Amino acid sequence: MTSVYDSRILNLVIFSPLFFAALLVFLPKTEKGQIRAFTFVGMLLNLATCAWAWARFLPTSPVEYQLEYRMRWIDELGLSYHVGVDGLAMTLVLLTGILGPLVVLASWTYVDERVKEFHLALLVLQTAMLGAVCALDVLLFYVFFEAMLIPMYLLIGVWGAEERQMAATKFFLYTLVGSLLMLVALLAAYFLAAPPGARSFDYATLYNGLMSLNREVAACTAAGDCASVSAGAQAMVRWGPLMFLAFALAFAIKVPMFPVHTWLPDAHVQAPVAGSMILAGVMLKMGTFGFWRFAVPLFPVAARQYQVPIGILAVIGIVYGALMCLAQKDIKKLIAYSSVSHLGYCMLGMFAFTGEGATGSAYQMLNHGVSTGALFLLFGFLYERRHARLMSDYGGIAKVMPVFTAFFLVVTFSSIAVPGTNGFVGEFLVLLGTFKSNLPMWIAVAATTCVILGAAYMLWMVQKVFFGTVTHQENLGLRDLNAREVLAAVPLLVLIAVMGLRPQPVLDLLNPATERFLARANYASGKADPGSEDARVRVRVRSLPPKAAVAEVTPPQPLPRFMPAGRLTPTAAALAPQTP
Repeated sequence: MTSVYDSRILNLVIFSPLFFAALLVFLPKTEKGQIRAFTFVGMLLNLATCAWAWARFLPTSPVEYQLEYRMRWIDELGLSYHVGVDGLAMTLVLLTGILGPLVVLASWTYVDERVKEFHLALLVLQTAMLGAVCALDVLLFYVFFEAMLIPMYLLIGVWGAEERQMAATKFFLYTLVGSLLMLVALLAAYFLAAPPGARSFDYATLYNGLMSLNREVAACTAAGDCASVSAGAQAMVRWGPLMFLAFALAFAIKVPMFPVHTWLPDAHVQAPVAGSMILAGVMLKMGTFGFWRFAVPLFPVAARQYQVPIGILAVIGIVYGALMCLAQKDIKKLIAYSSVSHLGYCMLGMFAFTGEGATGSAYQMLNHGVSTGALFLLFGFLYERRHARLMSDYGGIAKVMPVFTAFFLVVTFSSIAVPGTNGFVGEFLVLLGTFKSNLPMWIAVAATTCVILGAAYMLWMVQKVFFGTVTHQENLGLRDLNAREVLAAVPLLVLIAVMGLRPQPVLDLLNPATERFLARANYASGKADPGSEDARVRVRVRSLPPKAAVAEVTPPQPLPRFMPAGRLTPTAAALAPQTP
């Protein structure tokens, strides 16, 4: 049963971190303990609002976007503040909420300079990430998407390692260039989707407006004659592929896909533990989520045309990332390149355009956030003790850090998709969907083979770091995890086990979103009846609230001119003062 408060929940989810950031401004810089505790409480309350939203979300509801809130913003541009979540967005919201307090715990003693500014950046970044996932106005999504750049740039550039400024600049420029191209394509879609006077940046208006054009383009492309279609369809024939590529490039940089991935290893290596956790846990998912929500549904004909090239790039990323991991001596860089490989599976499953592939892609987004975020968290604890990233600086530390080793092994099994862990469910579904798709068979075979490479590089790293004899005297004095660090790591280990052993609740939440994604991806394929298919894929959202009525103001009346007493009206004469 829905409540009147449901439409306000997402506002609390998005803006509660920003509210705490505004209060944090008033705390003195010297009170580092208070700043950390206050930020931790703010993140916990944000997690509580995310859990509240999760509890109010109904997986079986026929409504696609739930917990919707919409208000007018700039009517002249067709811009509104519009938020809502489907199953995929809801799971990403909860993942972001869970990582928030863990990031603060992980950085409790890691960051000791400019502590206030660091936690302000974390809170602002939390709002930007949650806003991007919840936005149902495409320009609003773009605003949040770009807003993430500034706090992450500061996290890497101010609190990073030796070459932090280079890594931060590279991250910022790569993402900004792709985003600007996406903005140009977004404006083109805005003008194509609706006639003057009805234009809007709302996702429903854009998608529903482009739907008939995509149907025309698909039909004329199949017939081989696009000369007699409408002017809008002719524009889509000419510019649609370029618009799709602009969106795809922006999101491919964020994923990142091969060959626009080169900013990621530097960013991960130089970032503090909080930056690496947020990058791996949430920010990289903005790329895969962008493909899922915007690039493929808005331009299904072009997405179909580029299905095989993107599938090839995805499998190249899988193989390339795995081989680069085998060549690494730096532990953090190895984990970074493993992200390129794992997210290649997400893209491969998505562009298989099958039920199993799409479900596996969505599940793998969550898996990567949990598993790779946990790897960066645990290595951050080790780096804080030893300040060394090379495998050769370790060896045999299982003898001095048994609890840490046990935690790291569990996360490693998740990363290499051992049955019983969350990684197995996602990768199995992706590979099954790829084999059932119309992609070339060699792509599925290559992706399956790389599962072996994934196990090879992770187990090789574990062998060199944790087992054997202790070769460095400095490692004999390493202390095991303390209570705070155990508290930060245990929630991720629990998620690994629960998502691996009981995946069905999450799959039930994702299935409606997966079915709609596939229907929209296949919309222009010409395989279904246009009437029934239109009703199935059309986006339905809450209408804009009516404009507030403006009270009509009566213009002021001019004052009457002076009139002699003899010419006054009887009423005025009676009220006039009498002369004695």
